[in-house]
Amino acid sequence: MTTALTPVIADQRAGRVGWRGWAALVVLMLPVLLVSVDNTVLSFALPAIALDLEPTSAQQLWIIDAYPLVLAGLLVTMGTLGDRFGRRRMLVIGATGFAAVSVFAAFAPSAEWLIVARAAMGVFGAMLMPSTLSLLRSVFTDRDQRRLAIAVWASMFSAGAALGPIVGGMLLEHFAWGSVFLMSVPVLIPLLILAPFLLPESRDPKPGRIDPVSILLSMATLVPVVYGIKEAAVHGIGLLPAALFAVGLVCGILFVRRQLARPEPMLDMRLFRRGTFSGALAVNLLSVIALVGFLFFVSQHLQLVLGFSAMQSGFALVPGLAAMIVAGLAVVPIAKRVSARVVVPVALLFSLAGYLMVAVTATSGDVALLVLAFLLVGTGIGAAETVSNELVLASAPPAKAGAASAVSETAYELGAVLGTTLLGGLLTAQYRAQLVVPVGVEAAVADAARETLAGAMHAAEALSPALAQALSDAAATAFESGVVVTACIGAVLVVIAGVVAAVTLGGSRTVSAPEH
Repeated sequence: MTTALTPVIADQRAGRVGWRGWAALVVLMLPVLLVSVDNTVLSFALPAIALDLEPTSAQQLWIIDAYPLVLAGLLVTMGTLGDRFGRRRMLVIGATGFAAVSVFAAFAPSAEWLIVARAAMGVFGAMLMPSTLSLLRSVFTDRDQRRLAIAVWASMFSAGAALGPIVGGMLLEHFAWGSVFLMSVPVLIPLLILAPFLLPESRDPKPGRIDPVSILLSMATLVPVVYGIKEAAVHGIGLLPAALFAVGLVCGILFVRRQLARPEPMLDMRLFRRGTFSGALAVNLLSVIALVGFLFFVSQHLQLVLGFSAMQSGFALVPGLAAMIVAGLAVVPIAKRVSARVVVPVALLFSLAGYLMVAVTATSGDVALLVLAFLLVGTGIGAAETVSNELVLASAPPAKAGAASAVSETAYELGAVLGTTLLGGLLTAQYRAQLVVPVGVEAAVADAARETLAGAMHAAEALSPALAQALSDAAATAFESGVVVTACIGAVLVVIAGVVAAVTLGGSRTVSAPEH
């Protein structure tokens, strides 16, 4: 059980919280929204960054992915450290560091420095996220109240991914691209002020020893695999990606064997033997890959192909954002009565319909269809994420809440990385393969056009009107062909997630998940 070092929020007789508990939930939503917004806000800021810093296509992917990659690699470590040293303490340290590094990122002078800043933000972001979910379990000891609180948490986490483009659009309409990083400062200041008064300190009463070898192995498992995927997406399958995959696989095996052999492992691998725990994690992973991949291409399509401003593009996604929040909350009473193996696949049918709609209508240029498609995608993923996150947390012993939360967050962040890397990389590869540069375009301009869609649109500005129009049309056509392929892959991922849920979640209802 967790140990409270500040006045206990819950009523000890009934186990139900009052206004202080719900106020604590509001405070915990601040880092949740911030970190999830930060995962996708750069999708809309990327065109402005590309014009200012002139990154290569590989650097563009790294600008987006350096943050979630480092974040995912350190989540398990930070979750375990929170169990040992105090989850509230880790939350406060993470918030302070995240705000400071965000200021540096806002004024990064080059693409390389921006990538470094994004990686540093990932370090402090990893301190934030496991703490929020594990503290939530400490505050809400009553199961019904905790279920609702987790629904709010999951809805805000999913909604934050969609809110990123909206916030980014509003900021970019009036300020430079660095403003998307500066927004973290006013968000985190209230957390630093209110956390000591509203959040109880909690930790594992019997924490294991810090294991530097396990920490290194966990990083050495994730980083080479994701880097290998990036290299394969940009340059194709070759010796380097194969070597990176091999290193990640070997380190992963060593990490698992070490955890199984140690009496006090950094990560209790026995959790993965539970079908509900593993299945819910898989649903999280696949759903987030599909969601982030969708946002990656729809943001560029709206701005660079259809000519929307950043703000207009952001507001075009508002219906999907609202649907994600509503679906996440509305599924709670349904999940009390209907099996998770039914609720999750049915919810994901909405997301499947959204992806298929994009695949069929990508070349039409109809904004209304894109808006409807995102509404469907958001509805399905919002509901599925709420149910799966509740099952993950309820399946773990309370003393291991930090580690279990970290595993759930790792699935989310890895999904964010793979959503951009896999779907974004495939989109880039298809774009390059399909782009036919018009005759008369100089070699240097053609090379810039082949790098990215933003590069092509920027290069067209220096050409004669007729040639500029021809290059822009060719780039848009190539990009749309990539969107069709990417949307089909997203649909397949959603189908796999639904099948996994139907098979592994068994007859579990969120109301009946076991307490420990």
